[in-house]
Parts: sequence; C-alpha cells; structure tokens
Amino acid sequence: MRSARFARVMCAPVLVGVLALMGCQKSPGASGNLNDTSASKSPSGYGLVFLGVDECASRGKGFTEVLCSSEKAQARVIARYDGRQSEGPACPVSTDFVLHISESRPAYDEDGDGAVPKGYACMRNLESPHPGDPGGGGGPSTVVGDCVYTAGKGEVRETACDGSGKNAPEFRVDSAVRSRAKCPASTELYVQLGGAKPVGCAEPV
Repeated sequence: MRSARFARVMCAPVLVGVLALMGCQKSPGASGNLNDTSASKSPSGYGLVFLGVDECASRGKGFTEVLCSSEKAQARVIARYDGRQSEGPACPVSTDFVLHISESRPAYDEDGDGAVPKGYACMRNLESPHPGDPGGGGGPSTVVGDCVYTAGKGEVRETACDGSGKNAPEFRVDSAVRSRAKCPASTELYVQLGGAKPVGCAEPV
C-alpha cells in the first residue's frame, strides 16, 4: 500500500509514496475504500472494550462485534488504538484492513461513562485472502515482497503479485534499506516504506 499510515480493505489497491522512479519523485498517499468507515455500533458485551484485541467482527452494511466462534465472524482484531490513525501507532504488518471507530454514546459502554472513544482497529481476516501479506495487494503498509504498478507521475499503487488484482504488477519490492544508495544497482524503482528502513528497492516483475 503505501506507508504505514494508510489503510485499505480486502484487495483494493492503495496508493504508495514513491521516492524515485528513475529519478526522485514523491507523492501523497491515498486511503482505501473503508478508511473512513464508521464502526460505531453499540458494544455487544463480548469484551470490556468494543472491538478489543482478539475480538471479532462481522461484515454487512457496516461492521459489528460478534463472537469469534460465530459463523458470521469474518475478521479478528490484532491491535486496537484510541485516537486518529495518523497520530497513533502503526498497525502490524500482517493487518489486512483498518476499521475506524467513530465516537458514540450507547446505553452500554466499557467504562460506564456513556461513550466509546474514537480509535481504530487493525483487522486480520479469519480466512484467506490476506491482502496484508507480502504480495497480497493490500494492507496498511508496503513491505518487502509487495508488488506495485505505475498509477501516474511519481505515484504507484500496490497490486497482487499473482496477477489476480485489477492491475498487473510491474515492480516487486525485493529489499528494504536505510537509503537509496544501499539499493542494488539493478533497482529501477525506489518506494517509500517507512520504519527503520524506509526505502524499498524494487525491480521489474
């Protein structure tokens, strides 16, 4: 996808910041389809926190908390943070998509103050596909093993390496380094990753 601050759902492509495409270019990122989706349903009582870690959600018109043993359960929370995603910790790299939870004031809440605070839940599908895995075509972070295609001047988007996405892969991120100078000589695309090794060295697929 992108740098760690971006999010997406299922296999939809997400914008990746490009440090250089045969040169030095940068571009802003974009969010996926459900980056602004509200999960502000009233808590179900399955946990002390609405969509807390290791709790599960079903997907319909929105997302609701359900027992993980339920046949309706589709994804599990692998990390949960209060506040805005852009200001908080990054989701784990195995995250398939991010749910943004809007503030609500239900009859029941985790601490009795009548509010469920804004936050975000990092979700992992209970079953395949897992777009957050390397080469899967999605997730909130671009990692080594992911593939991208050119989407405009200075911009690339992530897509599935196996060609199952809407757009065919053009480059694969083969390694992550601290600076462009440390990429192999065969590198043709430098992708902004973030983290301790923020430069992705990509070569044609």
